[in-house]
Amino acid sequence: MFRRRHVRTFGRTDVRMNAMRYRLRHVTTYQYEEPVALSLNVARLRPRGDGRQRLIASRLHVSPVPAVERWRTDWFGNSVDVLTIQTAHRELVVSAESEVEIDEIDPSPHRSPGWEDARSALGRDPVVSGYVFESPHVPVSTAFAAYAAASFPAGMPLAQGALALCERIRQEFIYDQRATTVATPVARVLADRRGVCQDFAHLMIAGLRSLGLPARYVSGYLETDPPPGRVKLRGADASHAWVSVWCPANGWIDLDPTNGCVVGVRHIALAIGRDFHDASPLKGVVVGGGHQTVSVAVDVERDA
Repeated sequence: MFRRRHVRTFGRTDVRMNAMRYRLRHVTTYQYEEPVALSLNVARLRPRGDGRQRLIASRLHVSPVPAVERWRTDWFGNSVDVLTIQTAHRELVVSAESEVEIDEIDPSPHRSPGWEDARSALGRDPVVSGYVFESPHVPVSTAFAAYAAASFPAGMPLAQGALALCERIRQEFIYDQRATTVATPVARVLADRRGVCQDFAHLMIAGLRSLGLPARYVSGYLETDPPPGRVKLRGADASHAWVSVWCPANGWIDLDPTNGCVVGVRHIALAIGRDFHDASPLKGVVVGGGHQTVSVAVDVERDA
């Protein structure tokens, strides 16, 4: 569905014809070999509704029905559902259905200061500067700084340097779904030069932070089945991940290192944080259960 909208991007006000609407369905199923007596789950499954993305509707269905269900907004502005299930069960199904509308904007970051000047300006915004420090899945080290530095020669505009780093990761790393797990250290990803979208996002964030530049993690979805004339993107019509880097002149610039591009109308943001730890779609603890298996199914449907 296309609509004409006025949007502000990179310091200018532009008219864009394309406001794309999507229907999303995200179903997570846990199966346990033994009964679970109690489970506590934290879900970040309602898409963000800020900036150029608007949340039209969102519904969450859980089976068994939670005895207690609470909603809150976390420190990062993500929508969080806390679910307490007290009914004994061998299967837990959490289904989220949402509708979002996203503006398509000029994909090229324009004016930005040199990256050294941008780094020097960090003290003016304590919230943004918090994204410079290491986090549970993203260490800061000279090794990551050395890798990122090739994209940031002296005086390089920050936006252009970040996009160059994003493109280098796409070119120099192999997308391999069997190479890593959610627990693989980012140092291993740098050494092996292979991984998936979560790994590439963590690697790019590690490089930026190791240079003293604020960067945050974005979880979401990617429409990989393109319209006629568009390039097919790497990833899956399931969970995807990319990076936001802070630029004083532009605000947060979203870049997708898996595909070496500026985030566009086919990227749907779910949650943000320092890394995957803060933006995981669903996590929790159980009493009982024994061995468990988990399956995730996601549908990203464009509204015609």
